[in-house]
Amino acid sequence: MPVNTAYAGREYPPNSAYEVGREKIREFAEAVGASHLAHSDPDVARSLGYPDVIAPPTFAVVVAQRAEQQLLADPDAGIDFTRVVHADERFTHHRPIHAGMRLVTVLHVDGILERAGMAMITTRAEIAADDGLPVATVVSTLAVRGDEVAVK
Repeated sequence: MPVNTAYAGREYPPNSAYEVGREKIREFAEAVGASHLAHSDPDVARSLGYPDVIAPPTFAVVVAQRAEQQLLADPDAGIDFTRVVHADERFTHHRPIHAGMRLVTVLHVDGILERAGMAMITTRAEIAADDGLPVATVVSTLAVRGDEVAVK
């Protein structure tokens, strides 16, 4: 089944809140090599003016990908995840993510372009805290290889 191009322009409802925990931030920071103590020590983060440990900037992808699951798991979207390659990711931060936040995301399918047996799907995840104020925008492009594209 090919990717359903009619999904371009679709907006999914807000997903359930993601509760940002200190340990999740610490694990992510360790995984990406972010060694600043503000990612693991609440006292250091507070001394810098934050209410708790702060996440590395790319932590927003954890939250955005939870929202992307709505599209990827939608059988009518026609996306075979075994044929997906991550092509691009861009972040716009409105304020830092810190432990204790509850983040809600609305996923937008901004575009679907088919070319040379591939579908390029651009999504935009608008992440906000439960106070309604924006936290980050994550724009992601996924390449979905079609059946006729040979792998060498």
